Amino acid sequence: MITCKFENGDAALLRHVVVDALVLKNDEILLVKRSHKLLEGGKWALVGGFVDRDETIQEAARREILEETGYEVDDITLLRIIDSPHRQGEDRQNISFVYFCKTLEKVGEADDESDEQRWFSLSALPPQEQMAFDHFTIIQLYLAAPIKP
Repeated sequence: MITCKFENGDAALLRHVVVDALVLKNDEILLVKRSHKLLEGGKWALVGGFVDRDETIQEAARREILEETGYEVDDITLLRIIDSPHRQGEDRQNISFVYFCKTLEKVGEADDESDEQRWFSLSALPPQEQMAFDHFTIIQLYLAAPIKP
C-alpha cells in the first residue's frame, strides 16, 4: 500500500497501479520465471510491473515488456482491469490493467527480474501451481475472450 498525504493533511493508504501483459506470437505466449528475490519467485508469470509516474498505462506495458524480455510489441489491446483487493498472492492490493499484444522483434536482453523467459503453447501452459499470482486464470480469461489479435 502507498501512504499518501493530501493537501488538507489527511493521510490514506492507496493501491498500486500495475500492468500485466500477455505477449503473444502465433499460438504461443511468452512467460517469465520470476527471480527468487521477488514475491512469488521461481514461478512462471505474465510480463508486467508498476506504472511509473508520468507515463501512460500503455507506455508502462511497452516499457515493462522491453525491460523484462527485450521484445518490442504492437497492437496492445486491453483485456480487462482487475481491481479486486483480494487478488491471489498479492501483498499490495494492486489494480492491474491486463493487456494482450503481438510480438515484434527482440531488440534487447531481459533484466534481472526473471531467471528465464520461455515461449509456451497456449494449449500447453505450466501447471497452475507453478504460475505466480492469478496469471494462470488471466490466461484462461484471454482464451475464453471473443476478441483476439
